[in-house]
Amino acid sequence: MITKKFVNSRQVSKVTFRVDFAKQAQEVELAGDFNDWHPQAMKRLKTGEYKLNLNLTPGQSYQYRYRIDGKWENDWAADRYIANGMGSDNSVVDC
Repeated sequence: MITKKFVNSRQVSKVTFRVDFAKQAQEVELAGDFNDWHPQAMKRLKTGEYKLNLNLTPGQSYQYRYRIDGKWENDWAADRYIANGMGSDNSVVDC
C-alpha cells in the first residue's frame, strides 16, 4: 500500500510504502528505480506491518517491488503495473 503527500515547501512527494500483508515475514525490503534496485530494509512496526518513507520527485513515475524473505512481490495497491521483461510485472507509483 502506498500513500503520497506533496510537500510544497520542499517541492517533493513524500511517499510512504507500507506492507500489511506479510506480518509473519522476518525481513521486508523495497527496491525500485529510486534506489537503483538495491533492496532497502523496511522498518517493522509494532503491528507487524513494515513501512518506509521516501522523498521522490513530483511528476515522475517509479517502478518498484517488495522483497519479502527473499521472494519478490508486487504491491497490489500500486497506481499501476508494467511488464518487467522477466515474465512478471513491477508495481508503479506515480508521484
